[in-house]
Amino acid sequence: MISVRNAEIVMAILRSGNFTNAAKNMFISQPALSQAVRKIEEKLGTPIFYRNSEPIALTEAGQVYVDALKQVVAINTRLTNEISEILQENKGKFRLGISLQRGMQLLPLVIPDFTRQYPLVKIELLEHGSWALEKLLHDGMCDIALITTTPRYEYLEYILLKNEEVVLMASKTTSLASRLEDGAEISITEAAREKFVSLIAGHSVRVIQDQLLSSHHINPTILLETDSLEAAKRLTAASDAVMLIPYVYVAQSPEVRKRVKCFRVKNIDCMRHFYLCYPKGVSMPRFMNDFRRPLKTQARRANFC
Repeated sequence: MISVRNAEIVMAILRSGNFTNAAKNMFISQPALSQAVRKIEEKLGTPIFYRNSEPIALTEAGQVYVDALKQVVAINTRLTNEISEILQENKGKFRLGISLQRGMQLLPLVIPDFTRQYPLVKIELLEHGSWALEKLLHDGMCDIALITTTPRYEYLEYILLKNEEVVLMASKTTSLASRLEDGAEISITEAAREKFVSLIAGHSVRVIQDQLLSSHHINPTILLETDSLEAAKRLTAASDAVMLIPYVYVAQSPEVRKRVKCFRVKNIDCMRHFYLCYPKGVSMPRFMNDFRRPLKTQARRANFC
């Protein structure tokens, strides 16, 4: 009953004041214009114009109809503008996966410039451990993610950013620290009787820890599990405990470093592989590509990666 063409016709008549001028302005004949209005009125079941007034006036039903027309015109204009913005790749949204710890450090270096360039793009943040984020990428529930992993899905693109050495960090109050020199290379069995502070399942370090301890048939005493690497390292330093941790997180906290000893661990892949990851062969809008480039640069440059 309401169409963009009907809106153009009725609004042209109201602006022109009569059928004659409206037909001229629309470059159609007056009979054709009158017929179009009659079809509208037939569908409504009531007149919309008082034809004997000058300028032409709306009936009560006509006013209701015109109010609705204005809403249709506004919706159509907004739709046209939004589609245009999407086609120009200036508007949209994407899902970014990143751990809480890395997000705190990396996103302030990237987000402000990006949002100034693309104010109409919405970023949905997915804050999980690397294992969960990699699964979300594989299942199509995430568009871009920063993860630490060993590539395992052939349909995902893995852009290597950096490697990180994982060490065993021990509070200086532990038996392990009292026996061995800082920086020594040890077997994980040396820590079998120590209490562990552990990251929760889903973190790549937790995966390394579980595999390493299991391979040596060690059932560790877990002092605490946490989702925060920052909390874990500070608790370990303050307690009679040990933990597996990327060394860069120790080095960036001098107050923690002076309270612990760090040991390289034998028979472990001590390098965490840090990747920018996204689905292969998927055409990305310009704003996503423009987000990926500085994200990759800042991640490689930052000392926490």
